[in-house]
Amino acid sequence: MEKAPDVMARAPEYYMACGPEGYPESPEISSVELLVNGFEAHEMQEGRFVQRYKEIAERSGNPLIQFLLRLIISDEEKHHAIIHAMVSTLRGDLFWTRPEGAIRGLHDLGQEKEGLLGLTGQFIRVEKEGIKEYKKLIRASKGYYRNLFVLLLQSMIYDSEKHISILEFLRERLREA
Repeated sequence: MEKAPDVMARAPEYYMACGPEGYPESPEISSVELLVNGFEAHEMQEGRFVQRYKEIAERSGNPLIQFLLRLIISDEEKHHAIIHAMVSTLRGDLFWTRPEGAIRGLHDLGQEKEGLLGLTGQFIRVEKEGIKEYKKLIRASKGYYRNLFVLLLQSMIYDSEKHISILEFLRERLREA
């Protein structure tokens, strides 16, 4: 029997080579393995950038620079957690295991399902109302601090829009469960 190739022995840069999906085509490696390797390569690269942001923030004596870089660092750390969960899920399916941190579908909800459905609807409404309020605050704060407040409020709107997308996805999955 032929030995399976050691996919982890290849450098992450290999997986970032050009192909139809940004990855090389290979009969030795499945598309799921390529995806996992691509995620892992991205995770490594992102980790380097997070470290660089942290170094710059620590060296800076400017509170605004530190504040803004910490916002970016926080988002990048969330991205790292998301990629890690996706890799754990793919690896679990690839090797028929249930690794910690894997994100599986909704099941065994019982009575909790209806309550969660109601809450997702309420949270969606709250997020949409928050967006309306942020837009009012943007109009009121234009020009303050060279539009720093506008930037921060716009960032909060993006987050709320993301929350709405997540909640709508959750609501659909709950309805299907």
